[in-house]
Amino acid sequence: MAHEFLPIAILIIKRVLTSNKMFDHRLLKPSKIAIFCLITFSAIIFLILCDDLLYQDSLHPSASKGALEVLQARAHRNGEGIRSTLVLTHTPLRSMQENEGVGSKGSQGVLVAPFNSTKEERIAWFKGKLREFKILKSDGLSRQFHARVLGFFSHECESQFFMTWEYPAGSFEARELLSMESLFKVHPKACLVILSRTLDSTLGYRILKPLLDGRFRVQAMTPDLPFLFKGTPAEAWLNELMKGEKDPGVISLFQNLSNLVRLAVLYKYGGVYLDTDFVVLKPLSGLRNSIGAQSMDSGNKHWTRLNNAVLIFDMNHPLLLRFINEFVLTFNGNKWGYNGPYLVSRVVERLGERQGSNFTILPPLAFYPADWKKIGGFFRKPKTRGESEWVEAKLLQLSKENYGVHLWNKESRNLKIEEGSVIARLISDRCIICKYL
Repeated sequence: MAHEFLPIAILIIKRVLTSNKMFDHRLLKPSKIAIFCLITFSAIIFLILCDDLLYQDSLHPSASKGALEVLQARAHRNGEGIRSTLVLTHTPLRSMQENEGVGSKGSQGVLVAPFNSTKEERIAWFKGKLREFKILKSDGLSRQFHARVLGFFSHECESQFFMTWEYPAGSFEARELLSMESLFKVHPKACLVILSRTLDSTLGYRILKPLLDGRFRVQAMTPDLPFLFKGTPAEAWLNELMKGEKDPGVISLFQNLSNLVRLAVLYKYGGVYLDTDFVVLKPLSGLRNSIGAQSMDSGNKHWTRLNNAVLIFDMNHPLLLRFINEFVLTFNGNKWGYNGPYLVSRVVERLGERQGSNFTILPPLAFYPADWKKIGGFFRKPKTRGESEWVEAKLLQLSKENYGVHLWNKESRNLKIEEGSVIARLISDRCIICKYL
């Protein structure tokens, strides 16, 4: 990294030596100037390397046998199958046209199969680009994943959270940081692992440093997909994909892998998964084996769509395995949401109200108080008395039944959080760095 700062270092030295306010060249002998330049340059390089060493040190936490025992002790194994507590009953899924795929991020877009390509053309494209999909393979860094997770969670974590990030590190901005800030504001002693190869870097460390400086426990880790999928139906699916026997589809494979990885990591370790555009407003520690409804029928109050932006499950929960199996059997990389919200909805729909299902479906107000079409209203400042009354009524409603707000970043990331809006009022006392406004 030092070579990136060399021009800056030279410029600083030139400015120092040419400043009449600090030095008079007539009073400095050439030998002293040379020594001064060497010391200044060495100090700059030292500071740069120190920052890099701090990041490298974060890659090697202790992963003792005790940590494994602690994690295993937390495991909730249920050999009786799935038992459920249904907060909402279910009516058959409706066909919904939802443009969830609007927008893309950064340079990851180059790793999407050509539009209008055939299945054979997409497979051939994928084989040619396979080396660029580094997340699919195990390497020296990814093979440390399990030990790093165990070592990280061996600390005094009141709860364990996971997020995924498949975009370039430079795309991780204030809105994503807000999600983490809200998490730690509500759960100051939680531990958060971000499964991301791009954030598991010096740049990623610097992005997370404000939270680390506040002594919050967060770390980006490069996932080891062969390890995470081992022993599940996803193991064979990954092998077929690597051999070029699967159609990757025209939707970003990174996005679809995120849908699978969140299921696998919860199945392996248990805990809470959150999308990076979810703002936590109330503690989630009282919830267990829960998934949220995104929408429901306004007439009979039965859910019509579930969502996977928030998942709270014990390790080895059988419903997670059903989700993973559904992903493998029905994977379709050409339909946005098919391997995510639609997937969890299909599986739970088939289960119905079957006896012995140990999971809870929470109403839309819990995690999704506004759908993607209406989220813009949460960002706007009220301009009339009627709008002000709506904001107050919405805040009162959320204070009673809501755990957080999914911001639907694909729709809202370019919206400013206006003063006096629902979002501004909700997060005004829940931020830590507060650079999102």
